[in-house]
Amino acid sequence: MNAPSPAPSLARIARGGKSIYGAPLGILMLEARFPRIPGDMGNGETWPFPVLFRVVRGATPERVVLQGARGLLPEFIAAAQDLVNLGAEAITTNCGFLSLFQAELAAAVGVPVATSSLMQVPWVQATLPPGKRVGVVTVSKGSLTPAHLQAAGVPLDIPVVGTEGGREFFRVLISAAKTDLDVGLAEQDILEAGRALVAAHPEVGAIVLECTNMPPYAAALAEAVGLPVYDIYSMITYFHAGLRPRRFV
Repeated sequence: MNAPSPAPSLARIARGGKSIYGAPLGILMLEARFPRIPGDMGNGETWPFPVLFRVVRGATPERVVLQGARGLLPEFIAAAQDLVNLGAEAITTNCGFLSLFQAELAAAVGVPVATSSLMQVPWVQATLPPGKRVGVVTVSKGSLTPAHLQAAGVPLDIPVVGTEGGREFFRVLISAAKTDLDVGLAEQDILEAGRALVAAHPEVGAIVLECTNMPPYAAALAEAVGLPVYDIYSMITYFHAGLRPRRFV
């Protein structure tokens, strides 16, 4: 009598092809030296999941925000491709003004790309009651052109207030006047911009923060103006949820 054949073992095949695993989101960082406090996109502790960072050399905040990122597209494409080669399954960026590169980056890397917090404006608008509009707080209103808005799908007549006239936020992040940051003064700049936005446009029913350095102040702003506030953190946590859906069963 023949002995029974052993039961086949369950195959366990680990799939390769990447250099880094467990961090599906890649972040393209500007080249800057100001503090990345918790909540800032460039602080690894901000995120409830692992991320991959890549600094784009030469992409200073001044060059990206004030000079329209002229001549930097090849550097951003190369950096994004490098992140994808390392293991990133989606790409985002460290500046809302990089909406200008949304189409080109998405075409170049072949994975989902979300360049700007401004991209959530249409969705937030859809949540508001009739007669209410989304307003934007940006680091530099004078630099936010129709091209930036169009690339993110934002109406050109959207109410916008910037922080150029503040005492700390713009001076440190864009002008690079110093490498230290007075967090209290920076928060006041954001609060003053948000209050000015709501005062000038009573129809504003929610605020989107363009700048990826503004999430540390979003809670204080929401409390100050009594409105929902959305930022790069809200957008990217949503973005990541699609990369790694929660398993319920």
